[in-house]
Amino acid sequence: MLLTRLLLRNSFRHPLRTGLTLVGLVVAVCAFGLLRTIVEAWYAGAEASSATRLVVRNATSLTVPLPLAYAERLRAVDGVETVTWSNWFGGVYVSERNFFPQFAVDGPGYLAMYPEFVVGDEERLAWLRDRRGVLVGRQLAERFGWQVGDTVPLRGTIYPGTWSFTVRGIYRGADPGTDEKQMLLHWQTVNETLRQRSGRRADQVGVFVVGIRDPAAAAAVAERIDAQFANSLAETRTETERAFQLGFVAMSEAILVALQAVSLIIVVIIMAVMANTMTMTARERTAEYATLKALGFTPGFVVRLLFAESLLVAAIGGAIGIALTLPLAAAFQGLAGSIFSSFRVSAGTIALQAGAALAVGLAAAAWPAWRAGRLDIVGGLRHVG
Repeated sequence: MLLTRLLLRNSFRHPLRTGLTLVGLVVAVCAFGLLRTIVEAWYAGAEASSATRLVVRNATSLTVPLPLAYAERLRAVDGVETVTWSNWFGGVYVSERNFFPQFAVDGPGYLAMYPEFVVGDEERLAWLRDRRGVLVGRQLAERFGWQVGDTVPLRGTIYPGTWSFTVRGIYRGADPGTDEKQMLLHWQTVNETLRQRSGRRADQVGVFVVGIRDPAAAAAVAERIDAQFANSLAETRTETERAFQLGFVAMSEAILVALQAVSLIIVVIIMAVMANTMTMTARERTAEYATLKALGFTPGFVVRLLFAESLLVAAIGGAIGIALTLPLAAAFQGLAGSIFSSFRVSAGTIALQAGAALAVGLAAAAWPAWRAGRLDIVGGLRHVG
């Protein structure tokens, strides 16, 4: 009881100093959490990938298409269960600022390959029947206020012209990591238009997605696929869906490393600031600690008092920082638009924030507590500070 009373009184004896320390800790915990969330969001696509899906693309470049005829040859490869395909469409909705992913896909096969895209049976059938229909993710629909039946015009970049589509369904993700910001349209519609305009660009796809039964056989199946098309005019490169997604992440690896480094630096800086605060506090109370020892309190009591005070301030600042991270992340997601497929503060990030606040509290009190524990009573009583 005595320790609790002393703790509360000492912690807020200097409201301005404690308040500024809390502000710094809150800012540090928030910044740490947001930076960690950005890093996790960058890896979200890879983390949500399936171990039973392989991506087959042109070995030259992702921008070079593959012949549609490869689909039948892929189905004949030992270990392959299903085959579907998709193309990046790259249309512009109203202005370039409204960027979001658009894929021209093989409708029935694509939805079967991606069960994490959950859509009602009625909307699924409506989309499959309408070649000009599109499926849009829940978050994308909320962003632009789209409803089923709305018309969505897109200005083509890769495929020139004005394209008009009708929203036939809105899908949701089966789990929090599923990308709900995509638009899926029919590859057949794009292909038929290309046949009319430019026959040589028709019957080609961006990537094939291959379904396999045994994830352990992924490497062997990938080798068989690439061997099947070796020395052809369009050689292939086959990799797991996770490796394919990580290929995009690798382009920004230096940025991600920098973000992680900055998040750690922030924690170290606030640790130094709080350590300075605790050192000043201990110096000012030298005579008080000497008095406590003279009254019979053990050195351990003084050490616990200092550690408890530091941990209390760290806990308050950490709790406020974690609480503020959630709405800040939601606001950031709104500003980021469709840059990230999933942007949410994970339980792991919250645990790291709490751990960082705890580490700051312990480290900040370590040196002052050690000195206070070894304090000489006579020297402490003579201290003027």
